[in-house]
Amino acid sequence: TSWIVNSSSEVASVLREDDGTTILVNVQSAEEESVNGSDYVVIETTGIPNYVVTITQDMIDFLEARNQQNSDYSSNGHSVSVGEVIQFGSDIGYDGQCETNLGYGYWPPGPTCPENVDKTGYFPISTTAADEDCEAGLGVMGYAINGVSIYNWGDGQSYNSEGTWQSLAPFAESTDVDLCGGHAAEGDYHHHFYSDCWAVTAGDQASGHSPVYGFSADGYPVYGPWHDTNTPAVSCWKSRDYSASSTTGCGSEGVRSCVMVDAFDPTQGTTSADNNGPTTSGSYTNLSGNTFDTPAGFFYEDHYFDPNCPAQGDRYLDEHNGHDHGDLGYHYHVTATVADDVYTPSFPFTYGPNFAGTLDDNGVTTCGGTSVGGGSGGGQQGGGPGGP
Repeated sequence: TSWIVNSSSEVASVLREDDGTTILVNVQSAEEESVNGSDYVVIETTGIPNYVVTITQDMIDFLEARNQQNSDYSSNGHSVSVGEVIQFGSDIGYDGQCETNLGYGYWPPGPTCPENVDKTGYFPISTTAADEDCEAGLGVMGYAINGVSIYNWGDGQSYNSEGTWQSLAPFAESTDVDLCGGHAAEGDYHHHFYSDCWAVTAGDQASGHSPVYGFSADGYPVYGPWHDTNTPAVSCWKSRDYSASSTTGCGSEGVRSCVMVDAFDPTQGTTSADNNGPTTSGSYTNLSGNTFDTPAGFFYEDHYFDPNCPAQGDRYLDEHNGHDHGDLGYHYHVTATVADDVYTPSFPFTYGPNFAGTLDDNGVTTCGGTSVGGGSGGGQQGGGPGGP
């Protein structure tokens, strides 16, 4: 009942196919189906949302703070003003790579432009807890209630492309997402982290427990950041302390020369990294040429799970970024710290790094990577292994 089904054949206000034909928004159908004795909700969607954004001063400040103004915009900077209402895909002045019908001027230079990607997702109605580790790889790992794909923490990149010190999408791709915090990989529009547009779509008014934002490939629901009124759910993943005397640091102030032996068990300590990362006062440049500071927490290897944290109360989440309380059953949370109505994504941002539940063969992904079909449930389409 949480899925937003497009029963009126509503189409995107701006986005079109290459030939100019319209694109349906949100979920086209949500039907129950039995496959080999198991029951599923089958979602048919293009994954194109019907987001509408009212420009705020914070958005203007963000647009004007970009460090590549001359190349990011097609003329004299952005073309929007406070209070202006922007349809999903409308030209706001970016000099992006999208065709006119695909949202030219709306997405900043970066990954590919969203396309009319027909997706079929099978979500099990009965969930089963996983009995072994099942890592959430790059690409689709669930759907938002409007059919938009949910991705994990990663953008598929690492410092100097050496495999270690993997960059986190909410930070390293902050200049590559649109006004709703989303972008595309292989045409598939998706979210890596909390978004105001996503919250509005879900009807989250920050009062009481958040509503459902989407569903994971293992069938568990994904709720928004609130555990209760004025009480956000809290991720128990911690950022490492890189001070010289810290047990999670590398022995020298601010140096990234070691990794955790086991990120799920900090008592095992650290071991030498295959290669060194930038210091906590260093910098990182993404594929779009934007440069960022690299404080503790910027990279995947900067995080570890605190096994004592969930015992502090219901609002504190387990290693999968989920918990079980009240009559909601087990569920995940999109996590963010909230201060003065500003939401800052907190690792692992959506859920993971491992799934809490078992993945069926016909699910939207497999353990450790993306799926483009398989099983008796039909094909899926997601971002590729190298895509953000």
